[in-house]
Amino acid sequence: MGRGRVELKRIENKINRQVTFAKRRNGLLKKAYELSVLCDAEVALIIFSNRGKLYEFCSSSSMMRTIDKYHRCNYSAIDAGGPICETQSGYQEYLKLKTRVEVLQRSQRNLLGEDLAPLSTKELEQLEGQLEMSLKQIRTTKTQCMMDQLADLQKREQALAEMNKALIKKLDEMNSEIPQRQPWETGQQCHYGRFPSQSEAFFQPLYSHSALQIGYNPQNSGMVNTVPSSQNLNGYLPGWML
Repeated sequence: MGRGRVELKRIENKINRQVTFAKRRNGLLKKAYELSVLCDAEVALIIFSNRGKLYEFCSSSSMMRTIDKYHRCNYSAIDAGGPICETQSGYQEYLKLKTRVEVLQRSQRNLLGEDLAPLSTKELEQLEGQLEMSLKQIRTTKTQCMMDQLADLQKREQALAEMNKALIKKLDEMNSEIPQRQPWETGQQCHYGRFPSQSEAFFQPLYSHSALQIGYNPQNSGMVNTVPSSQNLNGYLPGWML
């Protein structure tokens, strides 16, 4: 049973659309390769998916060389046909810019590690060197930024240290200007060591002693006969009289 005719319209099912795109894309790339090999033709094929992903095939060593050849052939035909008008000049500039944008987009994807399969060994080496150079520049810029931040922090630390010294000096000056107040000015009691008075130094108290008492009565030993108050001074006698 033969295959039915496929109706050419947009496939609504997303999964079926992606499967069909992958199959037909691979078939188209295969046909372009076969055409270039069998007929020794220079073939360049560029495909963009609905997500903007690029798929390309070029029978020559460089896609840009094939595109430049196409531009030269196309613009030479326009020059032979007659003078280029302003509209054609604008369209030519548009094609150049469009090609440039496509090249930049492809280069960006290659730098992100995408679409590396079509690249040759030499192109991969160039891409690796470019990435290493970019990484070196990034690290150098990062180191310089960190050094600048460290220097800024050191300056702030020095400024804070000088400010701290100034505050300490000002505090010392304020303390030196305040007069030292005496304890009696603050209402506090002064405690001094007690020294014996002159009377206590030269006079000793007269205690009752049986050998010195006048009119000693052995029967009344519990009673003490003291000297009259007129013969002593507050109960004290000079030391030389003892």
